[in-house]
Parts: sequence; structure tokens; C-alpha cells
Amino acid sequence: MNDTQTLFGALRNSADPEVFAAMEILVRDGEDRHLCRINVLAFAARHRLNEEKVISAFLHAARLGLFEMNWNVLCPGCGGVLDSSLQLKSVHKEAYDCALCSRAYEPTLDEMVEVAFTVSPRVRRIAAHDPHTLPVWEYFRQTFWGTGIDLPEAGLEQVLEEITIDSIELAPGEKGQISVQLPAEFIIVFEPVTHAAHFIDVKGEPTKERQTLSLIYDKVHAHTITTEMRPGPLRLALDNRSDVRALPSLWIAGHTLHDLLGKRRPFLTAKLLLTNQTFRDIYRTDTLDVDQGLKITSLTFLFTDLKGSTELYERVGDIVAYDLVREHFRVLGEIVAAEAGAVVKTIGDAVMATFPTPDRALAAALRMRDSVRALKKDLLIKIGIHEGPCLAVTLNDRLDYFGQTVNIAARVQGLAHERAIFATKPVIEHPQVVKMIAANKLVPTEQLAALRGVADKMAVFQIP
Repeated sequence: MNDTQTLFGALRNSADPEVFAAMEILVRDGEDRHLCRINVLAFAARHRLNEEKVISAFLHAARLGLFEMNWNVLCPGCGGVLDSSLQLKSVHKEAYDCALCSRAYEPTLDEMVEVAFTVSPRVRRIAAHDPHTLPVWEYFRQTFWGTGIDLPEAGLEQVLEEITIDSIELAPGEKGQISVQLPAEFIIVFEPVTHAAHFIDVKGEPTKERQTLSLIYDKVHAHTITTEMRPGPLRLALDNRSDVRALPSLWIAGHTLHDLLGKRRPFLTAKLLLTNQTFRDIYRTDTLDVDQGLKITSLTFLFTDLKGSTELYERVGDIVAYDLVREHFRVLGEIVAAEAGAVVKTIGDAVMATFPTPDRALAAALRMRDSVRALKKDLLIKIGIHEGPCLAVTLNDRLDYFGQTVNIAARVQGLAHERAIFATKPVIEHPQVVKMIAANKLVPTEQLAALRGVADKMAVFQIP
């Protein structure tokens, strides 16, 4: 049995059988480009598989070495990959510049950092393992654009050729020239390898005189410049001073380009992965550097606490009470994972969990309330939910979260009594939560509450 078969044998023990079968077929029979930066949400949809099971299987496969996990910083405008690494630790807090969009973006883990999976070269060698050998349009598909751009499976070359006036490939250290007729359009001279762009605003009366423009490509980032020119002949002199090939193209920035970049699809974000229980179980301490602190614009926090746990220990004894508390942790952990959340930590007999959206948190809370009561009738759980921005950080050698959103969620849980679920206005007003409350025929009651550490009173809703 070879090494790959051994790894797949280990994966079989931890992955859902249907997901495992689809992954095995992909690695064995899939085209090269389908094994580069796999969008696991698209993979799940294409094979009609459960998203959480697919994410879990790919995480286990990456841990075994069957796949490499890619963390890619994306441009929100064009969907281009601004930075790529095998670790989230490489993502820095400062702004990333996109030459194609001529904008700088402060990275957030919500939509700017994607997680994709590429087959390991030890399992199967594909062209993208050496991206500088890819044909130019496949370089754009497999290397430049992230998995959130919904590129056509067939016909991408034709679409790109439609917007391209001319293009050239330059080896490291090579110089070249392009001679073209400039149309009266907005033109982008874009080079995807060094991520450099130069805008040409072509307007005015046509000319027969040859215009010239010289561009240099290296690894030094330069701001995108706009040059005004007239319709007519242009000689473009290009100098590749980098240590990799360059692929400059002259693009017409019209409707065709905008339509191509406007087609998006869901992808696995860093935020979704950090709130995944399998990820937290497998990658406990190797996620963020101690001083990193990356922003998340929206995350939902759920805090629980057992009411009367001290009296429980006195009433039934330490051993019985301890077993009950452990069983309650197990039940809550299963519910959190089933609703696409993750347990961040336990504090005494309390739980702190995160969810990608408020509706998943409320769904978990409703199930928790019923499950804990079924465990023991006089075992009562108090729950608080809040949604908002936060920082992902490393605290006490584990992935954690920091900020006022976390503090408010904990304070809201402190308001709860008996089997109450307390939630803030951002949670209650979330569209999917509104539907869930109506479907369950719940009538939340509003109150203004003074929360420690919060200057003004907040509207808090009790879900009976």
C-alpha cells in the first residue's frame, strides 16, 4: 500500500462516507484546475452534500497532508488574490492595495480572507503547483482570482479575449514592445503576477502620431497611475525586472469586464472556518500570532450558564452533579456544532460559543433550552446572544475573541433567569431570526437594560 492509500485510509475513518467518496473521485479523476484552490461550498453544492460535513472532511484531509489549506486575502472589488499563504498568521493588520481597483482595503475575516484547498503534490502533481507554467488565462483562473468569482467552466478564454486588445508574456529580465491602435475607451494595462496596473483614459480627437508609454515590472508596489491619451497608435515598452515571468495585457474596462467580475458565489471565509468546531478541535493553537488581532465585522456570540448549579452540588452530591454538568457540556457542544458554530471555551459551568449568523445562534439556543431540561427537569440554563464586530485574537494559547460585542453578550446572559433566552436588537431584527420567531410562534418582550461597562441602556429582548 502506497503512502497516498494510507492517508486516504486514515481519512475514511474521520470523514462522512459520501463526502469521502466524492473527494476520492475528485483526486483520482478530476481535471488539474479542479484540484487547485477548491471552493468547498461549491463542491458541496455540486455533489449535493452537507456543507459542514464537507468542511470537516477537507480539514481532516489537510491535517493528514492530502490537501494544502490556502488562506487568501481577496480584493472585495475585483475578487483578485492580493496575498496567499498556508497560514492565517501571514495575514497582517495593515491595508492591502489592489492595483486593478486602485484602492486599499483593511483586511477583515468576513469576506476578505478565503480558505481554499489544493491537492498536495505528494498526492497528485498538478500544473498549478508551478503556476508560472500555466497558460495566461488559466493563470487568471487558478492563481489570480479567488474562488468567490463565478468564472464560466467553459469559454473563459473567449470572454477574456473579447476584452483584450493585446497581451505579451515576458520572461524574468526580458523586455518587450506592443504596438496597438487605442480605441476611445478606458484601458487598463494589467499585470497579474506582480499585481501592477496602469490606466489609460483614451479620449479626445483621434491622432495619427504614435504615442509611447514605458512600464517597468518589479516586486516593488507602486500606486496605480492614470495617463490621458488620444485614440490612435500606441507603442508600449515593457521591462520585466522581476524574477518571475510577467503577463501584461491591455484590457478594455467596459461592460464585459464588469459583468465577469460581478458574478460571485459563496465561498469558505476565514470567519466561517474560525466558527467551525472541527477546525477549533484540529487547529487548537496554530492559528493567529499573539499580537495579530484581525477584524471580523459581524460575529454572533452565545453565552450560557447553569442556574442554581451550587445548590445542585449540595442537593445531589459532587459526583452526580459533576456527571450532570459534563453531560450538559457534551449536549451543548453537539448542538453548537450542528448549527455551524464552535465552542470557544467553558468557564466553570458556563459556555462561550460563536456562530456565523444570529439565526444559527438562536436555533442552537432553542435546542439547548429543551435539551438541558430533558437531561434533568430542575437543571435550568440561562442564555444570552449578541451580534456585532470583534477582533479574533490569541489568548492563553488559544483562538479567542476580544471587544465590546463579547462583553455585551456576556452581560446579556447575566440578565437571564430560569430558562430565559435574552437577545439584543441586532439579533432579533436579523431577517432569518424574524422568520424563525414567527414560525415558532414566539413573542419576544422588550426591556431597557443597564449593562455593566456600557454607557447607555440597551434594548434587550426576552424570548419566552
